[in-house]
Amino acid sequence: MAFLNTKSYTPPFKPDQWSARDRRYLAPFATNMDGLVHVLHNLPPEIVGALCSRASRAKGSLLRILLNEYIYPIADGEDKQLAKELKYLIDFLTKHGFKNILNNQRAQGFYARWLSQYGDDSIAQMTGTHVVFWGISQVAMKFLEDQRIGLEPIEKSTRYVNFGEKTSGRYLYYTPTPDLKKAGLAAEYKKTLDGLFETYNTLVPRLIVWLKEHYEEKESVLEKKAFDTLRGLLPMATLGQVAFRGNAQAFEYLINRTRAHELGEYRWVAKTLKQELDTEIPSLLLRSVEEKSVAYQEHLSSIDSHILGMLPQDAKKILKKAAPASQPTVTLAEYDRGLEEKCITGILYSLPDTHASWQAVLQSVRRMSAQKQAGILETFFANRHERWYKLGRAFENAYVRFDIVMDIGAYRDLHRHRMLTQDRQVFNIHHGYSIPSEITEAGMAPAYKKALDLVVPLYKKLEWVSPLLAQYAVPLAYRVQFYQWQNVASLFWETELR
Repeated sequence: MAFLNTKSYTPPFKPDQWSARDRRYLAPFATNMDGLVHVLHNLPPEIVGALCSRASRAKGSLLRILLNEYIYPIADGEDKQLAKELKYLIDFLTKHGFKNILNNQRAQGFYARWLSQYGDDSIAQMTGTHVVFWGISQVAMKFLEDQRIGLEPIEKSTRYVNFGEKTSGRYLYYTPTPDLKKAGLAAEYKKTLDGLFETYNTLVPRLIVWLKEHYEEKESVLEKKAFDTLRGLLPMATLGQVAFRGNAQAFEYLINRTRAHELGEYRWVAKTLKQELDTEIPSLLLRSVEEKSVAYQEHLSSIDSHILGMLPQDAKKILKKAAPASQPTVTLAEYDRGLEEKCITGILYSLPDTHASWQAVLQSVRRMSAQKQAGILETFFANRHERWYKLGRAFENAYVRFDIVMDIGAYRDLHRHRMLTQDRQVFNIHHGYSIPSEITEAGMAPAYKKALDLVVPLYKKLEWVSPLLAQYAVPLAYRVQFYQWQNVASLFWETELR
């Protein structure tokens, strides 16, 4: 199976215009510099990590930051010897590259045999790379990040960066053109989303003025506060940048998840990602085009519709009914009744002098007084002074489940946590939206609400076509419903961090 239709779903934006000098210095370090998906290579891990982190809060693209902050300060710096060594390195990598110097063919043959032919997945976990996506929607970004295991993302923050600027005369949001034209909604989609960005651009300077009058902070801090407060106006179609460090097994699964998906943007991601990874780790992705993988991709893309098709009508009605929520809610849906006892059992089970079975230790703990149990926990936590001190596996023995409704902007921060099982419903308008108190106090609530309310007619039309497609029109101020099933160690980490 060739990749399903993807060309017409390519985001119609160019990331940067590169000079001949830019290209010369970028070529050894990034693939596809004129495209929207790049693989980074030949860079020290510390530079890649710092670069990805810096790009998450900076205005420019990651490759532009690489040039301006890591390459040109050396090339144009006062240390002539260092500049000379950099020039030598660029020339060497351009002409040769490490792949041509080392026996890369032998390594590729190894992976082709043991991974593709014999399915030894453990070796696919040992090798990976960094991939940068510039210009994918928040809808696609969250779907990719949903994978959690094997992929480590860091995205450009909507809290610290102004997303209201235009590129080539257009606001930076994704347009699923074929689907919108088929539904006759292309003009309404553009008008509605342009309206959101125009309101964002109108309110940002006004809010900065108000913040200066009420807070004694640096102007740069208040500017970011304005971006953070007004990001609720940005639609899920907003284009952003995200960098992933991932192992080969995770990238293969990502391709399987997106290659036959209903949304054309996801299929474009799969095709472009495979194309770029093939320049770096081709032998590790051979299975993704084999017959068994194609069947798996079709299964992943159709399982939801198959389940919906077999449900009785009364069940479908119940599933569609959103619980009314006038504010964010956190519900403790279920929890281990013996939560403390199980954690204490975990502590005692791994003591050097313990030889008893789990059940025997648990029964011993249950016979203890509440005071003695509390004493063990107090002793365990007595010297824990920092939140980054790990709790240990004893606290992975008890679980809680939360059912949460909160605005999408805030959800993005909780979505990053990977030491838990988290799943969400599609982004929609059915749980209402939140208005930050600063917007109300600044007298901007009417304009804010008007922009959010104008989305409703478009969303309902798109939802009738496809709930997945309708996600693009949902602003970040609207709420999303999701659950978290996590152990106590994960709960501690998340609670202390957030």
